Order: sequence, then structure tokens, then C-alpha cells
Amino acid sequence: MPPTDRRESVDALMVAVARGSRESFSDFYDEVAGSVYGIIKRIVRDPSISEEVTHDVLVEVWSKATAWDRERGSAIAWVATMARRRAIDRVRSEQSARNRLEAHAAAHSVPTDVVSEAVIEEEEWGRVRSELAGLSDVQREVLELAYYRGHTQQEIAGMLEVPLGTVKTRMRDGMIRMKTRMGDT
Repeated sequence: MPPTDRRESVDALMVAVARGSRESFSDFYDEVAGSVYGIIKRIVRDPSISEEVTHDVLVEVWSKATAWDRERGSAIAWVATMARRRAIDRVRSEQSARNRLEAHAAAHSVPTDVVSEAVIEEEEWGRVRSELAGLSDVQREVLELAYYRGHTQQEIAGMLEVPLGTVKTRMRDGMIRMKTRMGDT
């Protein structure tokens, strides 16, 4: 459907929604939900939160349909503006909650002994390095590429010119051996 036909169709549905037509709202929902979700997801990024915000926007459309003014713009533009504002509000709300949580944690944190923590961490890393040295060369190589250099299993397979399944097996076997030797079973 050409853009102008779609806009006119959605506008006509919105007029019917404003009159209380549930069937028209169902059609309206089918027509705009994907676009609304896309707008929100670009701002929010999290798919599940984007779904929640999309639902909230479309519930708001149903409850405020009479507020839409055709003279000020299309129904699609009105809903898109509503979606964008809701998404931005949600991002700000999430950030505000994180900031409050961090401030609370900082205010109630227990002072730590940085020196003893550093010593313990260094001992743990030394133990990991020691156990890595006890692995076969191929196991150690894939684990170092993954955990020290940040490569994916697919990238490692390409770098070593071996099948992906071989990389996965080497990683699994190496991790099992390290876990067993470090006493974490």
C-alpha cells in the first residue's frame, strides 16, 4: 500500500477508534504496532522493555484517541511522537533508578581492605595461570584466545583453521580439567 494510502487508512481507523470501535482498534493495532515497537526499541534497546512500552503506548492511544487532531498531523505521526516520548521517559526513569541505587550503595558500602583484596585476587590469578599451564597446548590456546583476547568461538575456529566443534570441545575439555584441578566440582 502506498504511503499516502496507508496514512489515510490509519487516519480513518483512528477516527473509528476515537468513536470507541474495538474492531477498528484491533486493525489499528495491527497496522502500527510494528512501527511503534521499532521506534521504541531504537531508543530503549532492550526488547522486553520495548514490548512493555509499546503496550503502554497503544493502551494510551485507546484511552486518548479523542485527543488526536487530524488538523495537527496524521495518526501515525501522533502515535510515533507518543512512542518516542514514552521511550525517552522510560530510559530516563531507568537511568534515574540506577543512579539512586548506585548512590544508596555508595552511601551504605562497607570500607574494604584494598591491599588484602588485591593480594587475594593476585593469588587467584596465579592459580588460574598455573592451571592453564597444566592444560594441553590446544586447550590452553583456545582458552587464552577466548578469555584473554576476547575472541568468539567462531573467530577462534577461523584463526586456527579448525572446525567450530573442535574449538568448542577443546574449550569444554580445558574448562572441565581446570575446574576439577582447582577443586570447584
